[in-house]
Amino acid sequence: MLYLITNRKIIKKDSFIKVIEDAVKGGVDVVILREKDLSYNELLPTAVKLKNILDGYNIPLIVNGNLDVAKNIKASGFHTSFDRFIKEKIEFKGLLGVSVHSLEEAMISEEYEANYILASHIFETECKKGLKPKGIKMIEEIKRNVKIPVIALGGINHENIDKVLSAGADGIAVMSYIMASEEPFLSAKKLKMKINEFLSKK
Repeated sequence: MLYLITNRKIIKKDSFIKVIEDAVKGGVDVVILREKDLSYNELLPTAVKLKNILDGYNIPLIVNGNLDVAKNIKASGFHTSFDRFIKEKIEFKGLLGVSVHSLEEAMISEEYEANYILASHIFETECKKGLKPKGIKMIEEIKRNVKIPVIALGGINHENIDKVLSAGADGIAVMSYIMASEEPFLSAKKLKMKINEFLSKK
């Protein structure tokens, strides 16, 4: 499974919607709308437009952070931070995803009935400059201890994706690799081909 996490601020060309649509055509399986600085009124029109397009491709849209928008557009899922997930009893009819940064957080998220976890950050990445990456060991540890899907995030590209998949990740998530790409379609296609190659050898 190939997840795309959006970031409108790093797009180099074309519109926000076009980059995402091209990525979906290239092989993205799930889109996480993560524009956390936007208010409800600012995010809603984009979310509606994006969901209408993704529905046409039968691609799930998960909204990060803005629960009201997720509910309003009947998104496939809602994604949140670990702290918010354990502090609030989030009620949402759909997938509930949680960002985790340790084995302990992953195990607690499963116990609190998350549907999947986003584990980061695996490799060095511009998004987390100066923060030491967790490495693929974290994926291996989490996979040994939880049963829900584990999606790896952070600095993943076509050259290191095999390491992440070999560690047992159920999917990978990328942001800048696609959102900041000059060719989002080709970037997504490269990653999807690597995933398919890996699965065909299993």
